[in-house]
Amino acid sequence: MQELWYTVPPAYDGAQTGAFLRRGCGLSWRTVVRCKNVANGITADGVWRRTIDPVYAGQRVRLLLPDDTVRIEGVDLPLDVVFEDEHLLVVNKPPYLAVHPSAGKPEPTLANIVVHHYAQAGTPLSFRPVNRLDRNTSGLLLAAKNPHVAHALTGAVQKEYTALVLGRLTGEGVIDQPIRVKEGCCITREVGEGGKPSLTRWWSVKDGETVSQLRVIIETGRTHQIRVHMAWLGHPLAGDTMYGTDTAVMARHGLHCGKMQFVHPITGECLEFEVPPPDDMQAVIKEI
Repeated sequence: MQELWYTVPPAYDGAQTGAFLRRGCGLSWRTVVRCKNVANGITADGVWRRTIDPVYAGQRVRLLLPDDTVRIEGVDLPLDVVFEDEHLLVVNKPPYLAVHPSAGKPEPTLANIVVHHYAQAGTPLSFRPVNRLDRNTSGLLLAAKNPHVAHALTGAVQKEYTALVLGRLTGEGVIDQPIRVKEGCCITREVGEGGKPSLTRWWSVKDGETVSQLRVIIETGRTHQIRVHMAWLGHPLAGDTMYGTDTAVMARHGLHCGKMQFVHPITGECLEFEVPPPDDMQAVIKEI
């Protein structure tokens, strides 16, 4: 079982254990309930506590998280680990690798590889990605090792992408356009009335007649957001045949999550990571 430890600050002296864990530690109610269902799952200075029992300043509160039920098989394939500790994992995902298994597609996915990686380390865990990347998008992906860390990191991760778009695009801009599912489709999105609010910020890094390189930050995390917004702007991603027509510049859409920053929910440390685009994007960038 995994353990979480917290010291009760003066502000929560005499507070109910449940209130301290929810408001003071940021745990979801689901995580608290899971710990309640474990023998001695919540203790203060070694003494079992109900969620209605008080805790006092200076006490050390321990939570025992029940073991995961791993529902997918592991696959022994290379994994580019950028950072790992007992709470989270950051990997550099290559292009052409799906994040999750899907019906009718037996190919190995990042989930299978990560599950095998955990098992080899002697800690069988479920795969909990905090951010998602399309199959053909490369770059940084963060996975939490328990539900609390996953909950704490939701919406708290800053990411920066490198995008290769068709045509000459200079300067910088903001795209504030709603994104909805395209009528008659299950996966394809489009800008349109009734869609979810979506905001994308972009800066031109290099511009050429055929292709331009951008820095992109998304304020919202909609499916295919960068691809949809850049196509709406008239500059679809190079190699993107879903929202554009290019098959000459790249064999896949030119998108890479190259930078990531977040505050570690357990240690409080600000973590920053950066990985360069893969070779296929690097080759196009050199030609701009």
